[in-house]
Amino acid sequence: MKTGTLKQILLITDGCSNQGEDPIAMAALAKEQGITVNVIGVMEHDVIDEQGMSEIEGIAMSGGGVSQVVYAQQLSQTVQMVTRKAMTQTLQGVVNKELQQILGGEKTMEDLPPDQRGEVMEVVDELGETVELEVLVLVDTSASMKHKLPTVKEALLDLSLSLNARSGDNRFSVFVFPGKKKDVEKLLDWTPKLESLTSIFSKLTTGGITPTGPAIREALTYFKKKRSLRSLLSRDDESFFEESV
Repeated sequence: MKTGTLKQILLITDGCSNQGEDPIAMAALAKEQGITVNVIGVMEHDVIDEQGMSEIEGIAMSGGGVSQVVYAQQLSQTVQMVTRKAMTQTLQGVVNKELQQILGGEKTMEDLPPDQRGEVMEVVDELGETVELEVLVLVDTSASMKHKLPTVKEALLDLSLSLNARSGDNRFSVFVFPGKKKDVEKLLDWTPKLESLTSIFSKLTTGGITPTGPAIREALTYFKKKRSLRSLLSRDDESFFEESV
């Protein structure tokens, strides 16, 4: 069964975008392009207001992903949990499509007898460990996130350690919004080197507006750029490179 590379955007925010396109519409566009959008809403002692809450849920729902609202001190385990949960959800979708082709109709895992369902879930778990994963982390660095940034740094480090334990290949990149000069700024280019995360921590600063929609749009073009670069190599070139290595 070919699953390809799982692509995720992991948005860490305290809600309420206030500039640019509608982030819920941008998340729907991501889903159309096969990229899952997961959202973690971070609160401190304060609660996230209703508008922020519905935005967080709306982005994840239209992006086919998972949303979770947590207090800052629980962020570390939540980042790992949401990344894994979204991966399992995506893989279950892939497996269900495959089952429909084999069994016909609208059958899903839930329709299988318990023993077969257990076996299928084992396949999903195994894929979760071995499938290629690309995570683009989008960190809200607007003024209201100031006191939460130390926890965000810790959470990203924990995520890198947790991904490192998988046998599949991981690549990730980190963007922040707002950037110093524009709406969105790239802090870390695609890399499999999880330890690179620590090098960007000193660059995380807060201030300004919350352009969540433009941030998601920029993330999408970034996935595309990487793919189109790869497609410049014809298949023959690729096999030549493989042989000459």
